[in-house]
Amino acid sequence: MIKNIIDKEKQSKLSPDDVLNDLMEGNKRFTENKMLERDYSSQIEKTSGGQWPQAVVLGCIDSRVPLETIFDQGVGDIFAARVAGNFENTDILGSMEYSCKVAGSKLVMVLGHEACGAVKAACDHVELGNITHLLSNIEPAVEATKTDGERNSSNNSFVAGVVENNVKMTIDRIREKSPILKEMEDNGEIKIVGGVYSISTGKVMPL
Repeated sequence: MIKNIIDKEKQSKLSPDDVLNDLMEGNKRFTENKMLERDYSSQIEKTSGGQWPQAVVLGCIDSRVPLETIFDQGVGDIFAARVAGNFENTDILGSMEYSCKVAGSKLVMVLGHEACGAVKAACDHVELGNITHLLSNIEPAVEATKTDGERNSSNNSFVAGVVENNVKMTIDRIREKSPILKEMEDNGEIKIVGGVYSISTGKVMPL
């Protein structure tokens, strides 16, 4: 089966749930090594005049989490924003607002991942150049995560808890800091969701 590109008409008919289901079905294909066949040359040609992506995904820069690949998406299917620790900032919020309000995307997904290096560094309170400021964005999730063990990266369950809380708190801040996205979600035009990717299985777990 060859998957066609998303054009404006197809995008307009999609619901947020349709898009979420498509991403999760794509992830299932990825984990089963049954990814769809694509004519990339044709996709490049057909998207050269415009784009109508169905979703915007905020993920980590980790090389083991290639967003289009793990959701089995092709050229023009999703917007992808990436920063170590998958947190929002003003520029990413603006990019998300463009994705949804201007370009018509129906879903915002914040995707954390198992054993995230940025999260581990935040758990260990690393200070190094500009990394110090970057990690300050993850610190609230570190502080909010409870554990009976060590509060550092040696505690795998603590790290996993921080990864989840970082995703959930990022979603909360997106709603707080972007009245545009909040209103669109309230109106049912989009959904804002989260997930955690397993680097050991390739599966995305919805939160």
